[in-house]
Amino acid sequence: MRPLLTAIIGAIVLASAAAASADPVWDKVGEVLGKSGTEMPGGVYRIALPRTDIKATLDGVDLKPGFALGGWLAFQKTGDAAMVMGDLVLTAEEVKPVMAKLLATGIAVTALHNHLLRNQPFTMYMHVYGHGDAVKLATALHNALLESKTPLVVGAPAPAAPPPIDLDTAALDQILGAKGTNNGGVYGFRYPARGADHRCRNDGSGRDGLCHRHQLPADRQRQGSNHRRFCPDRIGSGAGDQDAAEERD
Repeated sequence: MRPLLTAIIGAIVLASAAAASADPVWDKVGEVLGKSGTEMPGGVYRIALPRTDIKATLDGVDLKPGFALGGWLAFQKTGDAAMVMGDLVLTAEEVKPVMAKLLATGIAVTALHNHLLRNQPFTMYMHVYGHGDAVKLATALHNALLESKTPLVVGAPAPAAPPPIDLDTAALDQILGAKGTNNGGVYGFRYPARGADHRCRNDGSGRDGLCHRHQLPADRQRQGSNHRRFCPDRIGSGAGDQDAAEERD
């Protein structure tokens, strides 16, 4: 009984310490941006921006937000300032007004490309980078996102339990040598990079961002593009120093 009580008290103390160490600036960032996030290991504050409002299909297959429509922003302090990187999912009509707002406020657009072909409505993926005051960066990004229909809700309710997946997940885990997770009906795998600069955080719904990610649609008959995403092994002081590359299978 005593060991159990000690363990419970220890857990409470650790939880209290973690709550106390949470940086209050991130609460302000979430408030200003219009969407709260999660503080990850290493002091990275990550905000997921899934385009749950987009009902997209590809060759008749419904695309789940967790499979191909997941945007995100990640903030990290750099001395007295902060850095933000992210990937915004936008419809073709949203690209120009969102980009104009970003550039007008000093946020760099480091890439604009597509991940999919033939999907309707067609979506583009805009990589962004900024450096400066964290709240001012969040304000600029919020104003830009208002030019899109990206859902922004502070304190959104916890998502419902994910639907079951019609895949032999145990076999996939064994073959790929990792434990996958069910993200809204999409079975995904994450492979943290070793020996890299862990200041860089990546995509998806990830915990540690430095990873290779494989996503599998729930329906075996569905056709999609599994892709690997590579984070740079170092980040320079400016947008021009960012060298992120993506590779699709």
